[in-house]
Amino acid sequence: MSEERAVQQVLAMYVRGTDARDGAAVAAVFTEDARVEISYNNSGKSEPLGELAGRDAIAAAVSQLMKPHPARGWSHHTTHDHIIDVHGDNATLDAQFVVFEVRGKERPATGWPEGASGAQGTVQPIEAGYYRPILRRVDGVWKIATLRIVHNLPFAFPGQ
Repeated sequence: MSEERAVQQVLAMYVRGTDARDGAAVAAVFTEDARVEISYNNSGKSEPLGELAGRDAIAAAVSQLMKPHPARGWSHHTTHDHIIDVHGDNATLDAQFVVFEVRGKERPATGWPEGASGAQGTVQPIEAGYYRPILRRVDGVWKIATLRIVHNLPFAFPGQ
C-alpha cells in the first residue's frame, strides 16, 4: 500500500469510529499527546469552537459528549478530494467532508404500505467542512498528531 493510501485510511478509520460513537476506536488513530482543534469558517475568519488535548479526552468526547444516535438513526461521514503530502515520518492531509444524518422509518405493524419499495427513511446533510490532520508515523504506524476540523456551518450550543 502506498504511504498516501495509508494516511488516507487513518482518516477513514477516524470517521467510521466517530459515526459509531466508538471512543476507543477513534483514540486508536491518535498519538498519545494528540490535539483536536475545532473551528467555524465565518466568511474566511476562523472562529474557534473548541479544543481537545490528549487521546483520553478525544475518546471521552466521542463516546460521552457526542449526541447518541436515535432509534433507527445513524450518521455517515464522507470525505472527498484528499490532498496528501508525505515527507518521511510526517504527513498532512486536507479533505472536504459532509456528514449525513440517516433515519430509517419504523416498519408498520401491518407491514409496508402497498407499493412501498426500496429504502424507507431519510438521508439529510447536517455538517460540512474540512478535515486537516497532521500525522506522524509512530512505530511504523500513521497516527494523527493534530486534527483541525473546520466547519462551514455555524454551531449553536445550549445556553449560548
